[in-house]
Amino acid sequence: MLGEGIIKGMAQTAKNFLGSYSDPERLVTVQYPEERLPLKENTRNFPFLVYDGADPMAGLRCVACQICEKECPPQCIYIIKDTAKKPDYMGKMQFQPKVFDIDISVCMSCQICVEVCPFEAIKMDTEYELSNHDRFGGLLLDKRELAKSNEHYHKIHPTDATEVDARLAAEKAKAEAKAKAAPAPVPKPAPPVKAAA
Repeated sequence: MLGEGIIKGMAQTAKNFLGSYSDPERLVTVQYPEERLPLKENTRNFPFLVYDGADPMAGLRCVACQICEKECPPQCIYIIKDTAKKPDYMGKMQFQPKVFDIDISVCMSCQICVEVCPFEAIKMDTEYELSNHDRFGGLLLDKRELAKSNEHYHKIHPTDATEVDARLAAEKAKAEAKAKAAPAPVPKPAPPVKAAA
């Protein structure tokens, strides 16, 4: 029959059109911001700094090595290393960043900073609603705004966070075992005292 293919095509189009309004699996529109689709675990938007313990500034994993700043393609990370070591949340003396800023308006979410960080200190967040009314500097985030707890990291990226924590715990156990196995330093004998003539 002449035009049979056109009729079949139009029937399929009508079926798809009506199905998009009635089939729950095909309803792709959500009423944002009242309704939100759940984010996938590997979603990444902008970096944040991970901290351990209760105090965000004492517990920062970042030791201001500045590798992320050097490797950042758009050069949106600004770090100034503190001159003195400070105790971290475990009491260990560490260098920390005096200034750690990320210009989110320049960041291209490439995740290179995460990949090059040897201390697992910087990770990608899933937050995407960062618009504000400040035209000047509203998207330049400092270390207090960037610091988020390890629990937050576990909440948004549970698989990666569990793997990172296991690796860090293994490295810490290895370092402690190495420190215990190292022989204690032998004190040098005192030089002989010469008698006055």
